[in-house]
Amino acid sequence: MSVKIYHNPRCGKSRQTLQLLQEQGIDLDIIEYLKTPPSAEELNDILQKLGGMEPRELMRKKETEYKASGLDDETLDRQALINGMVNHPILIERPIVIANDKAAIAVRRKLYLLFYNL
Repeated sequence: MSVKIYHNPRCGKSRQTLQLLQEQGIDLDIIEYLKTPPSAEELNDILQKLGGMEPRELMRKKETEYKASGLDDETLDRQALINGMVNHPILIERPIVIANDKAAIAVRRKLYLLFYNL
């Protein structure tokens, strides 16, 4: 099984998730999304794989860029929020793991469900 992880090496949760996947011998495509942000199309696909999650649910609202870039405006539409994450990838919750056309914002239980209950 091929697995993709949107990874931030400065994030402890992301490092732990990456290590867990590597210990399982899983073939990984590691994307350091701060260096290589996903496109708007890729983010929309990720949101669908996260069960139809709304863009704001995937955003790290405590980051400075969230308010500074006006993304806290509740009137913004879906595309504006997605574009905001493309332009400010630090706002994307992490890590995101994708496998078998499903995705999870990685927490051990969600990873277990992603890989073993499909």
